[in-house]
Amino acid sequence: MSSPEIASLSWGQMKVKGCSTTYKDCKVWPGGSRIWDWRETGTNHSPGVQPADLEEVVKKGVKTVVIGRGMSEALQVPASTVDYLKKNGIEVLVLQTEEAVAEYNALAAQGVRVGGVFHSTC
Repeated sequence: MSSPEIASLSWGQMKVKGCSTTYKDCKVWPGGSRIWDWRETGTNHSPGVQPADLEEVVKKGVKTVVIGRGMSEALQVPASTVDYLKKNGIEVLVLQTEEAVAEYNALAAQGVRVGGVFHSTC
């Protein structure tokens, strides 16, 4: 199963190919996507993305995870989160969201088992 292309990104809105939902923040993995609801794990801009935010994506058997920190990179990614991914043998890329989406789409087009979490505002 391949990772779905992120079809569009603008401030506060993301569309994933093959999905009718418009996301503000989303998680993607080979074969699917869903809303990334920060309330599920108590995530805030600081300290930022927690390992709990990524567990679902990791369980999908990804080899690479791309984290989009927001349009102005307000969302933090602590070293403990990067370490969690690396300890699971997963390559991690932490980028501004527009750059993250471009990198994610390029990896997906190459057939890489890539997943991601993307913040589409600040």
